[in-house]
Amino acid sequence: GDQSLSQSSELVVPDQPPSREKPFRCLECGKSFRKSTKLLTHQHIHTGERPYTCRECGKSFRQSSTLIRHQHIHSGERPYTCRECGKSFRDSSTLILHQHIHSGERPYTCRECGKSFRDSSTLILHQHIHSGERPYTCGECGKRFQLRGTLLRHEQTHTDERPFCCTDCGKGFKRNCTLIRHRRIHSGERPYKCGECGKSFTQSGNLTSHQRTHQ
Repeated sequence: GDQSLSQSSELVVPDQPPSREKPFRCLECGKSFRKSTKLLTHQHIHTGERPYTCRECGKSFRQSSTLIRHQHIHSGERPYTCRECGKSFRDSSTLILHQHIHSGERPYTCRECGKSFRDSSTLILHQHIHSGERPYTCGECGKRFQLRGTLLRHEQTHTDERPFCCTDCGKGFKRNCTLIRHRRIHSGERPYKCGECGKSFTQSGNLTSHQRTHQ
């Protein structure tokens, strides 16, 4: 405790007096914090230090909270549950993204064409269409792709491997998303619900096609 406080006092001698609310300031970027412990955690960004290590796999993290979320992978724990459909997730951010399926919310909009997306990562991938960028290269044949998912699907044409297996019937699939859709045959899950009439579907594409009948 005393050592941490002495370290933080050496690291936070600002050029200008810090505010009373956030007295601990990072000398690298100027960002201020209420607690010295928050500053020390923040400084791992600049130093590259990852002091929190998973005992199961050895992967390291900058923050203890990130390690805790990671450990759900090994424990199988999914503490965040969707109230709409009961599906559970390992972290709150994935639950929030999932809930956009039920609300229909698409908060990330492309400035080029106005198309909207449920999450920022999908928007970034979409923008490659406008820039023409093809950052993903096949190691087998050198063919380049705009989307990582397209590259992964292409790479499976070079192999007949089907690593994603259904625990109910043993059927194998090349892609995890295909396995997820397949398992709905066994579970009866229909997570995509029409806001107009309440009809539910196993796949988002089927819901999109159905919604056109209301237009």
